Amino acid sequence: MFTLIPFYSQLIRKSRTRKMPLKLAVAVFLVALLVVNTVAESPYRFYEFNVTYGTISPLGVKQKGILINGQFPGPDIYSVTNDNVIINVFNYLDEPFLISWNGIQNRRNSFQDGVWGTTCPIPPGKNFTYVLQVKDQIGSFYYFPSTAFHKAAGGFGGFRILSRPGIPVPFPEPAGDFTVLIGDWYKSNHTYLKSILDRNHKLPFVDGILINGQGRNGASFTVEQGKTYRLRICNVGLEHSLNFRIQDHKMTLVEVEGTHTMQEIYSSLDVHVGQCYSVLFTADQAPKDYYIVASNRFSSILIDTTAVLHYSNSNQQVSGFPPGGPTIEIGWSLNQARSIRTNLSASGPRPNPQGSYHYGMINTTRTIRLANSAGQVNGKQRYAVNSVSFVPTDTPLKLVDYFKIGGFTVGNIPDAPPGGGIHLDTSVLQTDYRTFIEIVFENKEGIMQSWHLNGYAFWVVGMDGGKWTPASRNQYNLRDAVSRSTTQVYPKSWTAIYIALDNVGLWNLRSEFWARQYLGQQLYMNVYTESTSLRDVYPIPINALLCGKVAGRHKRPL
Repeated sequence: MFTLIPFYSQLIRKSRTRKMPLKLAVAVFLVALLVVNTVAESPYRFYEFNVTYGTISPLGVKQKGILINGQFPGPDIYSVTNDNVIINVFNYLDEPFLISWNGIQNRRNSFQDGVWGTTCPIPPGKNFTYVLQVKDQIGSFYYFPSTAFHKAAGGFGGFRILSRPGIPVPFPEPAGDFTVLIGDWYKSNHTYLKSILDRNHKLPFVDGILINGQGRNGASFTVEQGKTYRLRICNVGLEHSLNFRIQDHKMTLVEVEGTHTMQEIYSSLDVHVGQCYSVLFTADQAPKDYYIVASNRFSSILIDTTAVLHYSNSNQQVSGFPPGGPTIEIGWSLNQARSIRTNLSASGPRPNPQGSYHYGMINTTRTIRLANSAGQVNGKQRYAVNSVSFVPTDTPLKLVDYFKIGGFTVGNIPDAPPGGGIHLDTSVLQTDYRTFIEIVFENKEGIMQSWHLNGYAFWVVGMDGGKWTPASRNQYNLRDAVSRSTTQVYPKSWTAIYIALDNVGLWNLRSEFWARQYLGQQLYMNVYTESTSLRDVYPIPINALLCGKVAGRHKRPL
């Protein structure tokens, strides 16, 4: 019979050796009581994040950045399938702060999701302990700050989930495994950028691109000639799709946001905002240094940045111009996206083939068409989904429901674009638990879109230019479409996904273009069997923060 006593004793030992404060040890033990029935046999990993402001200058100009444990970007989180990851976040900023976990599914527990609809921000000078279980997941992900436009100041880092020992991985273990965080960047502080949006102006064009928080030739990766390495590449930027390439080296794609893929070889790879890819490359060239390049896509203004691939026996530094890549070619990128497919013979987080779930043989019970749009509301710039521009309540939706104080309506966003102008509302899409649905993202605008759904991975079954119709299903990939949590939608195009709604809770569906997300291009998906309930399987955490209209209230049983 399982007992938490050894776990509690371990926490106390950590507190006595000053690896963990005693108050934190007790708090973590109490939180663990919430999940004992499902996570009893899974290991625990402990992290402490101290969130501070610090001076950074990745593009040569000093600015205020958000550091995690004094680092920009923050430290990687390492875990193994089914681990319980305990992250105690101390907020030393002068404003509330909230971290979300891009791609981590938080099974049946959206209270831990770290977005405004589910979780109160951590007040200045306070802390909050996240209790995550990476249940039945593998792969490459990242964390980031989700409120107050903090994402433009840093506070992000890699989050990797390794396969359990004994579960076969469809490639030999590489000699090294590197996190590569790429993204567009502004020289201005996040507070100034936020004020631009608040004053009804669009953000200017970005100032540059970063690789692991550094500008041109700032980051470097040392390899040994003849060995093979893994890169976990995530686009943590604010808006731009980026093309990633390594001078004179080919890349073999092996994993996309938790799915092992067919091992196609690419000379460059488009990584859209919010997406993560794992590639292998072999250091099989002459012993010198090579450029690693990230450049923007689909823009008349071209920018790039470089890092250095350093052979340990190098006799020559990088010189000359970095290799060019694709620029505005949509068809090239679309064809590449279609070439990314699931490796049906590979094991996922469990010792059974990933393809054993035959999604293409299941009838969908509902089709939801979601169209993005831009416009003015009361003289201010807004962005919308199906004509609804999301307005956050002063209290997270899950707490509004928990304390039964009202203030929003479930199911107040239509299943198809209604046409007409944009209006403001707190949009919550009602869906039924354990159903299998189709969502079509329709993009009638002339810019790229990128969409992310918390709590889920979905099958990207089709994408194409023009208008989606029921006949578009004839071109769907119903056999080996890639399963992921973030998908792109090309200009004046559509993308279709299939989702098995097996994760009860309230989940954020959003644009990964952060100015658009901030100004309303998002909604929440309520996955439950009762249209009035937003509750998870797990109750509200013992250490839950209370804010807004429920600040100061006592928590009570559901």
